[in-house]
Formats: sequence, structure tokens, C-alpha cells
Amino acid sequence: MRKAVISGTGITPFGKFMESAVRPLAERAVSDALKDAAVDVGDVGMVFFGNAAGGLLNGQECVRGQVALRHTGLLGKPIINVENACASSSTAFRLAHMAVASGSTEIALVIGAEKMSNEDRAKPIKALEAAADLDELEALKARISPDGAGTGSVFMDLYSSVARNYMVESGATAEDFARISVKQRHAGALNPIAQFRADVDLDEVLSSRMIADPITLMMCSSIGDGAAALVVMSAEAAAKRDIQTVDILACEIRSGQGDDPEAPPVVTAASRAAFEAAGLGPEDLNIVELHDAASPAELILSEQLGLCAPGDAVALLRSGRTALGGDMPVNPSGGLISKGHPIGATGAAQLVELADQLRGRAGPRQAEDARIGLAENGGGWIGNDAAAAVVTILGATARH
Repeated sequence: MRKAVISGTGITPFGKFMESAVRPLAERAVSDALKDAAVDVGDVGMVFFGNAAGGLLNGQECVRGQVALRHTGLLGKPIINVENACASSSTAFRLAHMAVASGSTEIALVIGAEKMSNEDRAKPIKALEAAADLDELEALKARISPDGAGTGSVFMDLYSSVARNYMVESGATAEDFARISVKQRHAGALNPIAQFRADVDLDEVLSSRMIADPITLMMCSSIGDGAAALVVMSAEAAAKRDIQTVDILACEIRSGQGDDPEAPPVVTAASRAAFEAAGLGPEDLNIVELHDAASPAELILSEQLGLCAPGDAVALLRSGRTALGGDMPVNPSGGLISKGHPIGATGAAQLVELADQLRGRAGPRQAEDARIGLAENGGGWIGNDAAAAVVTILGATARH
């Protein structure tokens, strides 16, 4: 397997753009990524298009990538449509990395795009429900909301149930969950593409509308619209261009085994594989982007990724190490909570943030001496665990 690098990135603002469709979002991200990589459309050998719920949200099925990219000049290329719940575009990135590293193509293009805002507010909720096993959906709802008083959003009820269990096990408090939101909103306030760009304080987070106890509105990620793109190429192809690249050290995907109580969490399985492939460990990380669909997830995922020992995530948060200015910022983009969560675009957007950080392009969010970054992107739910997780480790390319 040969070395592959990220040579260009593009990302749109994230938000609720009722008048926009997927196509113009994807076009903008693609154009910016190709320009950044000093690549023409004709240079691209393969295209991997990540979209999670276009069929359920706007009716477009089967050929989503070909439709979204119809006017980009990419038709005629191999376009592979990738759907893997919230991990769709990180899965697309995994496939692009495999294609380039194996020698199947010199240059691959990855796009993640999603249009979630909808006049029918029930549609996004139904689309998200489809990321669980529908045969067990009612049983899942009954298990996580035994009193029958669910919120109407199965995933918010699920995060609430997981958060309550974690509070019992770890001693975490609602104030700790609020601290994560304050941290993410501060980072988002410095990110020009973030959906929410205002600082908040603990009282604002705790007093915002209760969604599913103990999770308040400001502890939740928001549905939205957006697109992100990355150009992946061989190191040899990159060396012929006057560009700054980022090394792909590892990218691993695993499916959850939520029916097996003895199996490790899928995030742990994927991260162990990624660390082994990269020859690194959690102690080597300078920066992390993880899937904080609700703020308690940061604490749980920090432990599953090995960023701290089991039970120590609250202490890690309170230490300040994971905030901007700390020695291992977590979600300097603002995370899903502040940047937003257009589900099919989220994984690619995480990688754009890491690439910006490792190339020193993150502006006021820039982590000092960022050399190694990790992204974790989960998707769906089966049994008692996420259905999929992708963990990617990137490294700053040494300059000669």
C-alpha cells in the first residue's frame, strides 16, 4: 500500500438554508477543494459521494451523487454513492483512501452533503429514526423511555438514557454536560462556517429548553444543511504540485456488535485498529474531532477512544486540556453542537477541520504545534451500540 495524502479541502457554511438544495452546496465544496489541491476536474480518477438520507428527505434515491454533481464536469468518472448513516462521508473517505493507497487511482474526490432543513419538521426526525433497526424500533423506544414519555426523537431519548446511566457510573453532572456546550459554542463562535456563532454561559445552557432530561436544547446538535469535500491523492502525485498536504496515517471502519454484551464498543474497536495501523497511541494526539451529537457523548467517547482512563473523562474536561488553548483540544471546530450536523456531511467536515489545523489554517481556533489529529464519526444504532464508527488519524506532512 502506498502513501496517500489530503491535498485539498472545501466546505460550505453549515446552517438551515431553506431555499437551497443539495446540488449547489456540493458544487461549492467541490470547486473549493479542487482549487485548493491545484487539480482540474479531468485529473480526478474516482469520486465517492456521501449522503445519508436524501431519499427520505427530498425523494432523490439511487443516483444521488450523479445528480448532485451533474454540472461539475465530473459525470463520466466513476461515482460511488455511499450511505452509512451519520458516518456516510467518513466511510466515503475510507473508500477513497483505499482506492488511492492501492493504486487504483492517483486522485480521488470525497464529498459529503446533506439537505435536512424541511418545511415538514417531522421528515428529518423520521429520517434519523431510519438509522436504527426498524424491526426493533418500538422495543428500543420502550427500553429508553419506559414511562412512554418520549420526546418524539428516538435518538435524543437514546442520548438521554445513555447520559443518565453515565452520570450514575461516573459522577458526571448536568453542569459538566453544560460545560461541554459552553466549550463548543466558544469554538464555534470563532469558526466562520459554524451554524451557531455566539458564546454562551453555563446558565444559558442549563436554562435552555429541556429536550430529554438531563439534555437541554443547547446540549444538542442541530439538523442543518451543508457540504464538505476533500481531495485524496498519492504522495507522488502531490509532490508534482506546489501544495501543502496532510498525511493519512490510518482510516479504519468497524460495525457495532450491540447484541454482544462482551464486545468492546465499536468506537473502541475502530480506534484500536487505527492506532495500530498508524503506529501511534492516544498520548500522541494533539487535536481531536469527535461525534458529539449531544454533549454527554464527548465524555463517553473520550473514554472509548482512550483519551483518558475509564471514569476520568470528567476530570479531563475540567482540567481544560480539551478546550481551545489546551494541549489536546477536542472539537475545535465547535463540534456537532455548534458547527451543526448535516448528517451526510459531518464526517468529511471533521476531516476538513483536522486538515486546516494540521496545515496551520484554523485562524483563531488554531491549536499550537498541531502535528497529529484524530477524527471519530459514528452512525446509526443497533442493539446497545452505534451501528458504525470510522476513526481516521492524520498527520502534518513534513516539509523539506
